Amino acid sequence: MLSSHTTFQSKQYLTTHTVDNAHITDIFSVATTPKAVISASGSSTLHIHDSTDSSFPLKQSISDAHKLGCHHVCTSRSGNVAASVGFGGEVKVWALNQDTGEWSLSGEITGPSAKTGEAWALALSEDGKYLASTTNDGRINVWNVSDESKPKIREYETGSPGSGIFGMCVDLSRDGKYTASGHQNGAVYIFNNDTGRVLYSLSGLAKPVRSVAFSPGNTRLAAAGDAGIIALYDMKHGEHIGNLTGHSSWITSVDWSDTGEFLLSGSMDGKVKVWSIERNACVATHSETDKALWSVKWLPKTVRSEMFVTAGANRSLSFYREATGN
Repeated sequence: MLSSHTTFQSKQYLTTHTVDNAHITDIFSVATTPKAVISASGSSTLHIHDSTDSSFPLKQSISDAHKLGCHHVCTSRSGNVAASVGFGGEVKVWALNQDTGEWSLSGEITGPSAKTGEAWALALSEDGKYLASTTNDGRINVWNVSDESKPKIREYETGSPGSGIFGMCVDLSRDGKYTASGHQNGAVYIFNNDTGRVLYSLSGLAKPVRSVAFSPGNTRLAAAGDAGIIALYDMKHGEHIGNLTGHSSWITSVDWSDTGEFLLSGSMDGKVKVWSIERNACVATHSETDKALWSVKWLPKTVRSEMFVTAGANRSLSFYREATGN
């Protein structure tokens, strides 16, 4: 199944299932919970697939979630809260009913801080209490979505007011202390949510940054985008400590494994790669499609072997499982 080999490639993943035509347009974003995969596309409907069943059946469709389509969806690690943002700029927060397993709208981010077209990328804290979003003029907003009124508690500027560079991606550290953002000009910022100040302004990527992700222990940040490399930063000192190279096209999505040992990345050329952080090397490459992958995600670790899902311009959800040799 490996589409390319290097001396480092040592893990193999098998395609276990593909949901063809999961959406009628490009799938721009996927989010995972311990029991489900939520997918968002250029159509108005969010789809929820049951990840406890090996055939990943469609469990719920939320029609008219976003009338103009949805470009980002995210979940809390607790799996109880999700958030999505549409091409109209509207941000919606969803809650899981533990008894029925169904998702329903629990509120919207409204008011001056959520005017049309402003919100772009989204990230939820581990407990689902806080939601961060980037804007088209470079600001990063953080809301307390556990409060019924969903107040904005932080607003970060990345330039002089109104002159910041488009924020393409965002992540919240698992402990909720830090917010990271990646921008169209290659800038990467880390903010301290306790002090409300910039902690680090990071160098290393001169081209648009499409994905940033904190490691599980908050010790590192990964950032990637149109430069085709994954830059790794040390959170203790904000140092650029290395690059992962091997993609031949823009990198659209990165995601850390639960243990922090591996990093998943997806690219515009349809390739998904698994990287060993310890070895600083790619250990698996797969190509299900030659069309763009817009989103790649690990499934939360269960009793089953390591799994991840990819989605993109081929409108399908592809699920991969580590080959255990059995």
